[in-house]
Amino acid sequence: MSMTRSLPRLAPSQHAPPGRLRRTLGRFLPLIGGLHAYIGWRLLPALDLSTGGLVLAIIGLVISTCLVPLGLLARFVVARQALADRLGWLGGLAMGLFSSVLVLTVLRDVVRLFADAPSLNEPTAIAVLGLAGLVTLVGYVNARRVARVLRVDIPLAGLPNELAGFTIVQLSDIHVGPTIKREYVQAIVDRVNQLDADLVAITGDVVDGSVGQLRAHTAPLGGLASRHGSYVVTGNHEYYSGAAAWMCEFERIGLRGLHNRHVVITHRGARFILAGVTDFSAAAFDSAQASDPSQALAGSPPDLLRILLAHQPRSAPAAEAAGFDLQLSGHTHGGQFWPWNHFVQLQQPFTAGLHRLGRLAVYTSRGTGYWGPPKRFGAPSEITLLRLIPA
Repeated sequence: MSMTRSLPRLAPSQHAPPGRLRRTLGRFLPLIGGLHAYIGWRLLPALDLSTGGLVLAIIGLVISTCLVPLGLLARFVVARQALADRLGWLGGLAMGLFSSVLVLTVLRDVVRLFADAPSLNEPTAIAVLGLAGLVTLVGYVNARRVARVLRVDIPLAGLPNELAGFTIVQLSDIHVGPTIKREYVQAIVDRVNQLDADLVAITGDVVDGSVGQLRAHTAPLGGLASRHGSYVVTGNHEYYSGAAAWMCEFERIGLRGLHNRHVVITHRGARFILAGVTDFSAAAFDSAQASDPSQALAGSPPDLLRILLAHQPRSAPAAEAAGFDLQLSGHTHGGQFWPWNHFVQLQQPFTAGLHRLGRLAVYTSRGTGYWGPPKRFGAPSEITLLRLIPA
């Protein structure tokens, strides 16, 4: 196995300045407040609450309005890490519950357009709250347990006999941060190491926070075991968290970064190319880091199997044009929880699973962790064991 060890220049740490935070909060708070007001307007009158109950419900909506943005921004606005993490937990839980209540309230209003029966006002309002609570509870359990192992065969034309059965464990979108810590990461590593894989590929969005905050919690990833090592590419969240520092840290613990470059791996006498690109959006942080599948193949031997690690599925057209055979991606989380899985396709060509674009096979992981709300419903997390087989 041969590889280039030098690292290209990566974007500097991205810390939201006070002005940007104020602008973000200035746009976000009115929207979140307005949506909470809509929920209150549509549900509270139907619940026939006492005066005390109505006051408590309004206070709850106000608290939720404040917690939802804090769940995303606490690490930028709160200096104490422990307090920022607690606010992240509370904000994430509030965001998950709020999302389900909002969607079910909208569905209730749609149903009432066709069946406007006053006698159903209170039962349907109670049903909205009950279903939202149940979905949030089940989603929490699904998110917090260790991701299942999903075994997927990848048929590839012209696969050398020596590479038939080659296994790749794909991890993606772990999102180590306010609610995902060392114990969670260690459980993932322990499960991967039971699989006896040939190679481990990490397709971005490993972290949500700085190296100083999270170094101890990502350290278990250095214990990933496979015959040909572990490789990592950047996701968009690495650029929010300081991509240069993180890629140096990943290299320090034994992960090998692929940034618009490739390595040639030899297995049982056969060779193949493993390449990686920076995140699809990297150029927005540093124009020198623009994602480029063609550059990733520069100087590579001809006529070998070509596998690309690319965080976002929308890298696929450029990967297919560059001549890759297989692309491994993540980013989408499979939508993470209903109904957002139906909206991912508005931005990405593939939501989850194995698809084809011309001669290119694309596998999109639903992710190994979660982002934002600790909630997965209808889109289970996965540790993916990919096996290459002849087409």
